[in-house]
Amino acid sequence: QVELVESGGASVPAGGSLQLSCAVSGDNILYLGWFRQAPGKEREGVATIYTRALNTFYVGPVQGRFTISLDDDKATVYLQMNDLKPEDTAMYYCVADHRPYGGTWYLPTRFTYWGRGTQVTVSD
Repeated sequence: QVELVESGGASVPAGGSLQLSCAVSGDNILYLGWFRQAPGKEREGVATIYTRALNTFYVGPVQGRFTISLDDDKATVYLQMNDLKPEDTAMYYCVADHRPYGGTWYLPTRFTYWGRGTQVTVSD
């Protein structure tokens, strides 16, 4: 069984930075990632990391601003978010999957396990 617990969400001004954390419990996890959902919008993938080789992938709008990382010792995955914009406002979810293949990484169907989310609000 996999459990994911997010923390670190907050309200910040535009241009600010925030680091989200996700405590991970469970075995044989190959992919970890972050999704987000803004009010009235679909869930979208933000970033993912392949735990065996630490390859990372990002969706276009966050490329160069967000960084996903993994601390194996602490069993925690992080999302460092810099130069935040109002359009980054959303509920952010930590996700995990143990399957080597499962479809396109930025689609919600790719991930089996989901945390409850942490709210990020960016004001003008």
